[in-house]
Amino acid sequence: MTPGAALFLAFLGLQRLGELLLARRNTADLLARGGREVAAGHYPFIVAMHASWLAALAVFGHDEPLHLPWLAVFAALQLVRLWILASLGRRWTTRIIVTDEPLVRRGPYRWLAHPNYILVAAEIVVASLVLGLPAVALVFSVLNAVVLTVRIRAENAALSEARQSPGRSTTSAA
Repeated sequence: MTPGAALFLAFLGLQRLGELLLARRNTADLLARGGREVAAGHYPFIVAMHASWLAALAVFGHDEPLHLPWLAVFAALQLVRLWILASLGRRWTTRIIVTDEPLVRRGPYRWLAHPNYILVAAEIVVASLVLGLPAVALVFSVLNAVVLTVRIRAENAALSEARQSPGRSTTSAA
């Protein structure tokens, strides 16, 4: 394993693990405050797709040199990730949770309905290209698009239902 690839893969793995822990804490908090999870059936597929992507990066990219221009793009994406996390705060989670709180309308959520999904799609491509793996970028971009089609439909349906019930909104950022 090349040292650069090892560091990059370790960062990705630790980042995703940290996000799962943060999401678990935030989900528990949202549920304790009266939120309810909707459309949980697709969640295992999201987890499996992301775990498979990380495994593919490790299997096919462990001996690859880092492509520094793509690493710079990846670093810039991490600033966007921090902006998204800061914008949602304790409402950031990897599940779809309906709450009595108004939708977040700050940060990138002022302009986009699903900025975190755009970020993750970009990360799948860019992280794969950091390790010189365009085939991994393509395969997992297609899989991510399929999962997000289901996810966004479920989230938009929950949002539509929440709009019909005064005071309800959804929280999600997987």
